[in-house]
Order: sequence, then C-alpha cells, then structure tokens
Amino acid sequence: MAGAAQLERPSGARPGVRVRRSFRARAGDLSRRPPGPVPVPGTMKQESAARNTRPASPIPASSPPASSPAQPPRVDVDPQALWIFGYGSLVWRPDFAYSDSRVGFVRGYSRRFWQGDTFHRGSDKMPGRVVTLLEDHEGCTWGVAYQVRGEQVSAALKYLNVREAVLGGYDTKEVTFYPQDSPDQPLKALAYVATPQNPGYLGPAPEEAIATQILACRGFSGHNLEYLLRLADFMQLCGPQAQDEHLAAIVDAVGTMLPCFCPTEQALALV
Repeated sequence: MAGAAQLERPSGARPGVRVRRSFRARAGDLSRRPPGPVPVPGTMKQESAARNTRPASPIPASSPPASSPAQPPRVDVDPQALWIFGYGSLVWRPDFAYSDSRVGFVRGYSRRFWQGDTFHRGSDKMPGRVVTLLEDHEGCTWGVAYQVRGEQVSAALKYLNVREAVLGGYDTKEVTFYPQDSPDQPLKALAYVATPQNPGYLGPAPEEAIATQILACRGFSGHNLEYLLRLADFMQLCGPQAQDEHLAAIVDAVGTMLPCFCPTEQALALV
C-alpha cells in the first residue's frame, strides 16, 4: 500500500527494526531528511480533525503479554463509525479526515514487500515494492487504526478506493485489531490487502533483490526508499515488542547497497 519531528527511540528499548549504524554513517545522518509526515504514535491527528477531537493516549512503555485474554472483537456502538487499519504508507500519511487513531496490531498476518507499485512508488517500466499482508498463523503486524464517523466514512472510503484499489490493486478485508493500550478490547477494522490474484502482485523474492528494486524506483508519491525508511521509523517508535524481521532484513540490505548506488549527497536527496 501507495512529522517533521526527529524520531526518538523509547527509553531503554531495543528498536523493533535494527537499522545498521553503517547505513546511517555512509548515507549521512538520515535524521537530516527533509521534514515529512512521519507521525508520533498516540498523537497522529489529521489537522482537519484535530480541532474537534481529543488527542489519542500516549503509548505505554510496556507491551501487553502475548497471552492476554482477549474479548470478542467489539463493533463500534455508533452504526455510522468505521475503523480502518493501515500497515504501510497509511501509518504516516492517511490523507483523509478521521476522529480517532490508535497504534496496535493484527494477529494472523505478516507484512511483506510483495506488491508491485507502478504509480505511487514506481512506474510501468520499473515497478516499486510496497507491502501487503500475508496470512500467517504465527504472524503479527503492527500499524495504526483510524476511526471515521458520519460523513467521514464515505469520504474516506471514496478516497481509499482510488488510492489503494484503483491505483494500488488492493482488495478490502475485515481484520481484528488489538489496540496497544487495550489489547483485551479488540476492534473490527477494514484493511486493504493485495492478493496474488491482482495484476500488480510480484510475490516473494530475496531481501537483497527487494532492496535493489527499492533503491532503483520512484513514483508520483516519492522514492521507494522513502517508503521503506518511514515504515522502519514507525516500527522503531512502537518499541521493542514490535518486530518485523522481513522489514529489518531489507533495511539492512539497503544499508549495505546504498553507497554503491550513489554518493552520500545523492542518497540524502532520495529521501
């Protein structure tokens, strides 16, 4: 799927995605990237909605036990409300008005850079690589759920139909979302998932091959490398309980390859 503040690692926490120091050293300090819409979990409010809503609760320092008893997913008491789960670019750039947002995870799925993108992060000749969800009994994928209400529902779905379905090749799927601050109160949410049946699906490949493709591609929303690094930034903010070995391996591969692709100044310009 196609903040200006410097990201801070939770105190005493090992980051969920391990970005090599050598990557940051060779490419220059990546914290110098131009300001972009990377959110801070718990405060991710669209400006158009922030004036009328209270800020979301900050992320607690500790993660819930994996074995925490979970109640049946609840449906929002407001029949006009809907939760939308984002696990790719939606975590930092939803671009639709919403009433609330929560950081959390879905179980039974793993995130994979297996979907091709010929618009947002690539082109027809050089498709970029973006993420989709793969059914995985042992999997857990972290992201952000956005609540839309009333008139926001139709506006958000209309926008996402173009962004994710028409331009991205994604279908909709209902998932169970576990908020980080209340995992015992799961929610039903709508997610956009790219399946092998869509024409843009690229499927599995070695992490090194995916990294090479990401370094070479750019689309209307920006460079594919920016997409990768902003997703890695989000995972670091979630803390040590948020793990994504596939994402981490691609980030490490990019760190090794980037100096061979372009000088430091050009590398910084990509992101």
